[in-house]
Amino acid sequence: MPWKNQGGGPWGSGPKGPWGSGPQSPGPRPPDLEDLLRRGQDKLQTMLPGGNFSGVGIALVLVAALAVWGLSGFFRVQSEELGVVLRFGKHVRTVQPGLNYHLPYPIETVLLPKALRVSTLSIGMRVVDDSRRGGGTTIRDVPEESLMLTGDENIVDVDFTVLWRIKPDGVGDFLFNIQNPEGTVKAVAESAMRDVIGRSQIQPILTGARTQTEAAVLELMQKTLDSYGSGILIQQVQMQKVDPPQQVIDAFRDVQAARADFERLQNEAQTYANRIVPDARGRAAQILQVAEGYKEQAVAEAKGQSARFLKVYEEYKKAPDVTRQRLYLETMERVLGNSDKLVLDQGVNGSGPGVVPYLPLNEIGRRATPAAPQQGGSNR
Repeated sequence: MPWKNQGGGPWGSGPKGPWGSGPQSPGPRPPDLEDLLRRGQDKLQTMLPGGNFSGVGIALVLVAALAVWGLSGFFRVQSEELGVVLRFGKHVRTVQPGLNYHLPYPIETVLLPKALRVSTLSIGMRVVDDSRRGGGTTIRDVPEESLMLTGDENIVDVDFTVLWRIKPDGVGDFLFNIQNPEGTVKAVAESAMRDVIGRSQIQPILTGARTQTEAAVLELMQKTLDSYGSGILIQQVQMQKVDPPQQVIDAFRDVQAARADFERLQNEAQTYANRIVPDARGRAAQILQVAEGYKEQAVAEAKGQSARFLKVYEEYKKAPDVTRQRLYLETMERVLGNSDKLVLDQGVNGSGPGVVPYLPLNEIGRRATPAAPQQGGSNR
């Protein structure tokens, strides 16, 4: 039995085929193709001079068709685009933004990629619209992309963005060497970040090694994409958030606070040492200098005394009595020169004191205080 006469075929019940209802199905009939061709021919004849297909009419139709076909080669390239002209499917040239022309189809065609636009790709997070906040946006974390293992076997949550664009001289590679550019950039970025994080320690990543990590990821991404011949240029890698996993983030923050306190106390101790040690060294140097000066002074005095003794001894050998008397007088002058003295003369042959009594009345008058006059008395 033919398929159109079956009661229940794969296209439902009734005499139907794969393109719809059969000739016996109710409903409006489709337009007749021959009737449409006849009407188009009649309209064309009315437009031609003479009302029939003469040689002039055919020439005019051909000229008009050629003009329309030639004008179809004009195209406009927008400010963020580059025009890639293909001749029978082969890349022949690249044109800049503006009005340009290529040979009409099917000789040449044009592709218009967004080659001058910088695209942003977020990994580990998604920006979604939040209707509950009046049309605002919120950031949703994607743990399967952001959780990574460090070189010291710790887990870190890394959210980062990649800024990329098409190389000016690599538009052809971008169009013909990769099928899904954004997916390729995302896969390469995630792989490069995991590679760099897997060779690093967690503490530098959380503190001060972000710049080095970003530079290493950018270099690895560019090297991988160039090996693919993708025609993509990575402009920047920005690490947005680098934190431990949410389950242990409080403990990590406590450790960081303790480490910060340790570094602060260590810096204070080092500052105190830097202040005390130079001071102690200065005092030690001062004591050494004073001792050295005392040593030199003592040695010089000893040498002077020795030289003086030698000189006196030479004089003593020449005149012992005179020298002995001189030494006695100098010694007594040095001993009694600064002391209060009282000399008593015993007189001639000890016959009696030869001291003349002396009363310093002037000094006594200056030192005495005048007495206050007595009240009620009389002066005599």
